[in-house]
Formats: sequence, structure tokens, C-alpha cells
Amino acid sequence: MSLALIKSRALAGMDAPEVTVEVHLAGGLPAVSLVGLPDTEVKEARDRVRAALLTGQFEFPNKRVTVNLAPADLPKESGRFDLPIAIGILAASDQIKAATLDQYELAGELSLSGELRPVRGALAMAWRAAQAGRALILPLENAAEAALVQGITILPARNLLEVAAHFNGHATLTPYSGAVLGNEPVYPDLADVRGQAQARRLLEVAACGLHSLLLYGPPGTGKSMLASRLPGLLPPLSEAEALESAAIQSLEGRFDPARFRARPFRSPHHSSSAPALVGGGMIPRPGEISLSHHGVLFLDELPEFDRRVLEALREPLETGQITISRATSRAEFPARFQFVAAMNPCPCGFLGHPKRACRCTPDQVARYRGKLSGPLLDRIDLTMEAGSLSADELQAAPSGEATSAVRARVIAAHARQHARQGKANAHLAAGEVETHCVADDKAKALLRQAIERLGLSARAYHRSLRVARSIADLAGAEVIGAAHVAEAVQYRRGLPGGGP
Repeated sequence: MSLALIKSRALAGMDAPEVTVEVHLAGGLPAVSLVGLPDTEVKEARDRVRAALLTGQFEFPNKRVTVNLAPADLPKESGRFDLPIAIGILAASDQIKAATLDQYELAGELSLSGELRPVRGALAMAWRAAQAGRALILPLENAAEAALVQGITILPARNLLEVAAHFNGHATLTPYSGAVLGNEPVYPDLADVRGQAQARRLLEVAACGLHSLLLYGPPGTGKSMLASRLPGLLPPLSEAEALESAAIQSLEGRFDPARFRARPFRSPHHSSSAPALVGGGMIPRPGEISLSHHGVLFLDELPEFDRRVLEALREPLETGQITISRATSRAEFPARFQFVAAMNPCPCGFLGHPKRACRCTPDQVARYRGKLSGPLLDRIDLTMEAGSLSADELQAAPSGEATSAVRARVIAAHARQHARQGKANAHLAAGEVETHCVADDKAKALLRQAIERLGLSARAYHRSLRVARSIADLAGAEVIGAAHVAEAVQYRRGLPGGGP
């Protein structure tokens, strides 16, 4: 035969649309043409495939080879089409049997020696291949993540020779038996944090309702240490949440089976660009906010981030997703993360320090804090100072509660929330707040007074009510009381001398 059709998959956001790799051999001057909107990496496949075939002792056709990646209007990128192109050439030149090709989908990058290298998005490809009712042949390194999808046969291969032998019937690829997933992940223990009782309480409230928080204070007061303990306080990922998180990690080629049940914790450097944080590229790829989905996004030295980068967080903080539009494509990625930020009170870091003098002028402090817009700060539920401790206070401070003890209370509070409203308190829409965040008369009066004195916006009002609901859930209370509101409002006071 002179024509072969091979099924494969491209990546488009979280989806993996089907691509038909059509290989045609014709008379004429020997040449290889790639059509169908391939990018540079795909065009380079002609050299990789030729070398891999010759290294494997196959014959490269001395004809005009045309490879079409259909549909033509779908952008294709990366080396995932190397394997289907190579198998298509072998089938079109009658070097392998083509009778069963339509039962399989193939993906994998080829080395010059014919070894298969892993590709991104194996989980998304497996999901769509299962819906199409086909088996999936892909590199061995991708088998664990693809096997997370139920109802599909995963056939891992180490090299091109194994795949060719499978189609010729000389040796059959063995279906992957199942991923070896990690057990309950181990997180840093909250008991390691000495002192900072209020900040530890703040973490518990944040974990209870999945609230965003901002910690500020001088250098060395444990802000980053506290933030790194937050994932361990959160409830275990459900199976659906773990799969969603794994699918996004798979898109970046970072899936680790041992971390399947661990909540993501991402801490990008303050020099990160907006596309790195929210996602981007000619063919959109997820950024840090999507890689933090169902986990924690920690931005240390918050004012050092570019203002445009910080403003890009406003939409996903409200909606839990991000839409990236390009001239030729549009992609939506989930971004339901818990936002945690830390900052110094001034450029030198020692404003308000009991023993070290601040070297900053009032104008410098104002410019430093002015990098954080009001609308962004308005979206942060909890704000607290992590105060400096003297050496004597640090040595005398008892160890705090262990993560396991705090997490048990958080899990119980989460159970109350999901029994009541089916979601975390931080995710309640404005219309749902009045229904599920019921307060008594004293609590309502106190909240009205706080709104007037602090000048809180309508958004801040709803966020304070959600936080009060979380505090009440931790206390096991059905109705929000004045004490719960008082604590919630305390966390809305903002930065001294500024903020919301």
C-alpha cells in the first residue's frame, strides 16, 4: 500500500483532540513534506524519524513522502508525532502489517537511535482514547499517568523496534498493569514553628475555609515557614481532585506518581513574568496558578512582583479558572488555588521592628506598598503580622500543635461545610453567602459597625462573613456569633498605615 492512516492526539488546553497522521508515498524525487500546521518541533520530525528508521535497520522509502496532520487548522507542537509518523511510513511501505492500525492511537518522541522519549499530556490523551475505544501506545515513562484513566488498554514501549514487532506479530506489547501511586504524602509539621500562636491560628482558619491570606513582617519571622505548612493542614485530595491536578501536571510533563495524592505547593520567584504565572504561549500552556490547582500558590516578597503580574491574579482569584486567548487558539485552564502571600512591611524590612531601626523614608514605604492595588488586597481574606521574636522568647516558646491535630479539626470543619453547602466557604458565591452564613443579631450589629469604621467594600463584607462562617465551623457552631465576627474582622484590618 502507498497510504497509511495513524491515529494520534494533539493538545489544546486541557483537551487532546484527535489527529489523523496520513502518510502517502509517491513516485518522484525523494523528499519528505510535512503539512497540517506543524510547528518547528514537528517539522524536525523528518530528520529524527529518518535516523530512527535507519538505525533500526528499516528501509527509508526512496520516494516522495507526504505526511499530513489532519485537521489542518489545529496547531500541532512537540515531538509527540514522531512515533505515528514512523509507523505510518513503515505501514505505507509494507514493512509492517497495517490490518490492526485503526485499533490503536500512538504518541511518542523518537531519539536518533529509535528510543522512545516521554511526551506531555499523556493523561489527557488516555482520557480521549478511552472515549474513542482505542488502545494507546506510548513511551514507558508515560505509562503510569496514562494508566490513571479507567477503561483503556495502555501499551508502553521502550523503542520503535518493539512497536514494529507488535504490529508484525513477532512480539506483543504487554498492557500496563497499573500505576504505583504514593500513599498519604508527608508534609512539614506545624509543630516545628515556635511561637507565632496567632499566625498558627490564622493558618487553621485559612485551611478550614480555603481562604487566601497575606502574612507581613520583618525578615526571619517565619512567614515562609508558616506558608509551607499550609498544604499539610488541608483535607486529603479526593480522587477527582487528584486526577484534575495530575492532568495539569501531565500537560507540563511533571507528573510524579509518588505525589499523586499530595496537594501542589508552588512558589514562583518574584522575577516571574505574567505568562509564567497565569499561562501563555502561542499554543497556550498552563502557568503557576493552574499548576497550583487544588493546592497552594505562595508568592513570597509580594511587592517585588511586577504589578501587571499581580493584577493578572484578580480574575482567577474570583472565578477559579483562567482563559488564555491567542489569534489561532483559545484555552481554559482550572485555577482553583489557595493564594498565600508574604511581604516585608517596608523595603528594608524593619519598619516596626522592636530592636532594629527602619532606614526607609515615608515616601519609600508608600511606594513599596503602592505596588499592591486596592482591588487585589480586597480579594485577600486574611491579613496578619508575623511579629519578631527575641532569642529569649524563641527559646522559651513551647512547640505548637502538630499538623495532625490541627488537620483533624480542619477535616471536621470541612465535613460540616460540604454537608451544608457542598463546597468550601471561600467558594461561596455572593448570593449563597446570605443563605449559608447565618449570623445572630449581635454578630450582624458588630459586622455593620466594622463595615462603617473600616470602610469595607461589598466584596470585603462578603469575605468577612465567609471567614466568620469558617471560624464558626471550627467551633462547631450552627450560627455565626459575635465572637466569630470579631475574629474575622480582626483579620481584615490590613497593613498598618495602609491596605484595605
